Amino acid sequence: MHYLDTYNIDDLREAARQRLPKVCFDWLDGGTEDHLTWRRNREAFEEIRFSPRVMVDVGGRSQKVEVFGKTFASPFGIAPTGAAGLYGYRADIAQARAAKEAGIPFILSTASFDPLEAVAREAAGGTLWFQLYMSKNRETAGRLVQRALDAGCEALVVTGDVAMIGNREYNKRNRFSAPFRLTPHTMLDGLLHPRWLTGVFLKTLVDSGVPRYQNDDSPPNTQSIVKTPVASFQARRDEIDWADFGWLREQWPRKLFVKGVLRADDALLAKQRGADGIFVSNHGGRQLDGAPATIEALPAIRAAVGPEMKVMLDGGIRRGSDIAKALALGADMAFVGRATLYGLAAGGEPGVSHALGLLRTELDRVMALLGCRSVADINGDCLHQPR
Repeated sequence: MHYLDTYNIDDLREAARQRLPKVCFDWLDGGTEDHLTWRRNREAFEEIRFSPRVMVDVGGRSQKVEVFGKTFASPFGIAPTGAAGLYGYRADIAQARAAKEAGIPFILSTASFDPLEAVAREAAGGTLWFQLYMSKNRETAGRLVQRALDAGCEALVVTGDVAMIGNREYNKRNRFSAPFRLTPHTMLDGLLHPRWLTGVFLKTLVDSGVPRYQNDDSPPNTQSIVKTPVASFQARRDEIDWADFGWLREQWPRKLFVKGVLRADDALLAKQRGADGIFVSNHGGRQLDGAPATIEALPAIRAAVGPEMKVMLDGGIRRGSDIAKALALGADMAFVGRATLYGLAAGGEPGVSHALGLLRTELDRVMALLGCRSVADINGDCLHQPR
């Protein structure tokens, strides 16, 4: 299936499934354990109903939204996703460039195969934020924070829900590990998908050698995705606490978010500790199975922190209507992760742009049918309240 023959994000998902080796697709698509949270992210969106107004002039609609004094073309962006280079060549550069073209923010993951300096250079003029997997070692963390500052990243998004890596059992069944290890099983899987093998893996190998985490400041000879033990990349992350966040706030002079928040009291702690915003996120259902859907957690968090704090949401977004629902329940912006990775796997940078275009077109249609001319018009009154 060609990416241009897809008409929604689920179509792109199928195109990505056909293009990728099974071990890579399962790593992209799956959740943890029984996939309860992974499924709930979608179910919760599907349970929300709209309450549209009629006979409203909706000509001249605009999706523009202002965040921290900067105007974006649409109220959504691209969330950070680790190891995106398994799905496309120069994956995060491709995503950053597509985001720049669309006029929306892109968040680069610490666990990227593209150096943040290269991403910043290739997407100069766009909006680049950096997601930080924070090390307890402040010297190591400080080096990475300085790199993000020097690269011109406008915001730092520190992920707080990774005290341990979630139990992703499909990886064990596929004999697939993170970081990636070459085995007879994975090599055979790659050979059965020649477009991926030649267009992604071998191109990366020729271009920059064996793929490795480019933004992990552990010693270079331990960063290979073939050789790195997970413990190296996860070093002492189970000891991170709010005191470490306070130190980070002192080091980072620009906008600072906490990602992975699902409780109102944690959101208030982030606010009290100096965060400029939070991401309501359950890591796409890839960490604690049985956690609530992000859209379920959003209203209480918004009520707790008040209107002045920026609240972003990711998790389960597949339609423009999902973005509208997130905005109606209090999010300032929504962020998509898998949606653009499906586009990346199916068609590289043009596939990412196609995914963003699908969401933008769907959101425009939903706004028209709701009776909303602007993002500011999308609020709780747009949702059906059963009696």
